[in-house]
Amino acid sequence: MARTWTQTRPNRPGRAFRKVRTDHAAETAQDYVEAVSDIVHRNGVCRVKDLSEHMGVSHVTVSRIVARLLDEQLVETEPYRPIRLTARGEQLAAASRRRHDIVFRFLLSLGVPGHEAGPDAEGIEHHVGDATLHRMAEHVAGCEETGAAR
Repeated sequence: MARTWTQTRPNRPGRAFRKVRTDHAAETAQDYVEAVSDIVHRNGVCRVKDLSEHMGVSHVTVSRIVARLLDEQLVETEPYRPIRLTARGEQLAAASRRRHDIVFRFLLSLGVPGHEAGPDAEGIEHHVGDATLHRMAEHVAGCEETGAAR
């Protein structure tokens, strides 16, 4: 019989919740650098207005987050100038896109409809551990090899 998470969790449950809080802190940065990358590839440049529309948030929210991304050296910009990713920002965007793709394809392999798998993957990608992500990728690869992917 399979054990539940509550039966297998560490003696110090605070660790699991600490990881979730840390993941939440990184989630916004990952989403925004991925969005900047997508917009630049689509439009050639990314401005605050573009991010605001893409993310469905106010200009003020985007400006505040871009300032944080500047502090974290993930983007470069100046007032009234486009937003560009730094090399570090490009790496984070690529890693985020890869994680999203693996989780999305994993959900599809389970039979989750694409219109639900996309939004679900957007949330899950930020919280799944490296070992779990690796197993998801192996599962997807196995399904694709055997043609078992739905």
